[in-house]
Amino acid sequence: MLDIIQLLPDSIANQIAAGEVVQRPASVVKELLENSIDAEATQIQLIIREAGKTLIQVIDNGKGMSETDARMCFERHATSKIRTSDDLFKIRTMGFRGEAMASIAAVSQVELRTRRSTEELGTLVRIEASELKAQEAVSTMEGSNIQVKNLFFNVPARRNFLKSNPVEMRHIIEEFQRVALSNPKIAFTLYHNDAEIYNLPSGKLSRRIVDLFGKSYREQLASCEEETSFVTVHGFVGKPQFAKKTRGEQFFFANNRYIKNSYLNHAVMTSFEGLIPEGSHPFYVLFIEIDPVHIDINVHPTKTEIKFDDERTVYAIVQAAVRKAMSQHNLTPSLDFDTDVNYTNQFFSFSNTPFPSKMNGSESIGRTETTFSQPEPSPREKSNLTNWNKLYEGLNRSADDFDQQPKQQSGLDFGSDYQEQQPFTLKSKANDIADSRPQRTSQDSDATTFQIHNRYIISQVKSGMLLIDQRAAYERILYEKFAQHLQKNNGASQQLLFPSTIKLTSADFHLLVEIQDEIKNLGFDLSVIGHDSFIVNGIPADSPDENEQELIEGLLEQFKRNEAELHLDKAENLARAMAKRSAGRFGVSRLTNQEMNTLVEQLFASSTPSYSPSGDLTMKILGLAEMANLFLK
Repeated sequence: MLDIIQLLPDSIANQIAAGEVVQRPASVVKELLENSIDAEATQIQLIIREAGKTLIQVIDNGKGMSETDARMCFERHATSKIRTSDDLFKIRTMGFRGEAMASIAAVSQVELRTRRSTEELGTLVRIEASELKAQEAVSTMEGSNIQVKNLFFNVPARRNFLKSNPVEMRHIIEEFQRVALSNPKIAFTLYHNDAEIYNLPSGKLSRRIVDLFGKSYREQLASCEEETSFVTVHGFVGKPQFAKKTRGEQFFFANNRYIKNSYLNHAVMTSFEGLIPEGSHPFYVLFIEIDPVHIDINVHPTKTEIKFDDERTVYAIVQAAVRKAMSQHNLTPSLDFDTDVNYTNQFFSFSNTPFPSKMNGSESIGRTETTFSQPEPSPREKSNLTNWNKLYEGLNRSADDFDQQPKQQSGLDFGSDYQEQQPFTLKSKANDIADSRPQRTSQDSDATTFQIHNRYIISQVKSGMLLIDQRAAYERILYEKFAQHLQKNNGASQQLLFPSTIKLTSADFHLLVEIQDEIKNLGFDLSVIGHDSFIVNGIPADSPDENEQELIEGLLEQFKRNEAELHLDKAENLARAMAKRSAGRFGVSRLTNQEMNTLVEQLFASSTPSYSPSGDLTMKILGLAEMANLFLK
């Protein structure tokens, strides 16, 4: 019988290894940048075309390679970083496996030009799918210039799994930011399709943070430093008031290597406990310097996961360092007794239809005043209306209520009149000059629906009492409205009389470009004017009354949070993000009796009235028997 086990050819073995090392263009960027750092370069240039699918080029002024080294670097397990097994426990370089260049060459067309300072001529090496095409002497600059073209050209299945250009470019920027942060003394530049994205001069870590993430970070940086015989921690943490809803800018580096470690992240979060709202995440860039003997980085091919031999001690020192920074910089939040903690800047002035869909605008200052009408309920929504209406059978309203709404026979009577399109007016910024919101009257006080703490709505039903979480109810109603806009591509937009310009970080800019079509369907009217800037001509009619920059940044933050925690398509994610963002503002507003009744009506008319899109309860019925039991001994 013939033997069936055989040794795989190098080309196939390299393609298999590439599956772990080269997952997407960003993986190639990471490996090439780290090679330049190991070559002791002081200037590194990264050039990208078509989000790395067409070209990834890295040019550095490092030590360069000899003719033999230039050819050997593409062989598997060929490395200059280690010689013996003991070297694995003393690694201070970025690379050491000797797999990256071989894996990259197995799935792309690679051209390398390199020269050492002691030589007059350099070396040119061309490789396609692990096959050497050319090697010759050329005139080139000192250092290395490597081009990776047509990634996955010989593996069509892998190429088809790549995401859109904005998504892939966002991953490239994330890798670039990590490498640039850990090496502030190296000058970096990044170009995408001939447009300059970053130009980072060498300097201090604080300047590198500001250059990468924007000038606003200058105000929130607090230095953090703790030195012990076992480990040293240094870097910067953000002030509590700048904490975000997503874990966007959180970086740990162990011996200048970016790592992911949820345990150490918990150490930082506990240090901020009581200083930031629940669910918020602070900014931090923390470097851990430790003897390589105490860590193992040979855990995963990406080398972002490491193990500490005494993780508890590292945890305690990181926690102590962050707490020390908090106390030294007086970052404990101060109390302002003159500020009203309840959000009262109400954007909506409700009629019987609080969430509009049809626009008929007239000009005013800042934003135009717009009239809308309510869409016809679906069969499922009509069924919900009928079922919920039974809760109110037998409850009669006052004569004054009959005068105001003569066609309603109970607190929530959803007859055919509910489908009538009634006009609805949004308040413009000009009306904020004087508070024209209706005040509660004695008639409101006698109603069976009322509000407590500007947060909860209580309504009398035949079986007892209905308690509604105002924020969760808004989130459910707004979500269904935004989802409908995205499905039908008919989001209503408020045009701004004075368009505003917003500037985003590169990662957020590419994220916004990625979801640009869905954003437009929500009602945003945006125009790109640069590699990181937009002009805002209009915003959704149901948007909170706030600065356009804050609105879009908050929406992107919530979108990224959903993306990290849930597996949703772009439209679903965006509808949830916009609803949660808007509900946070509207959910703590004081409402008139008419507005409360309208909110309850629209909640009952939704497809899932009992729960918000995020799964929170929107309402709870407290029965008469249950209330009686509260007073029994």
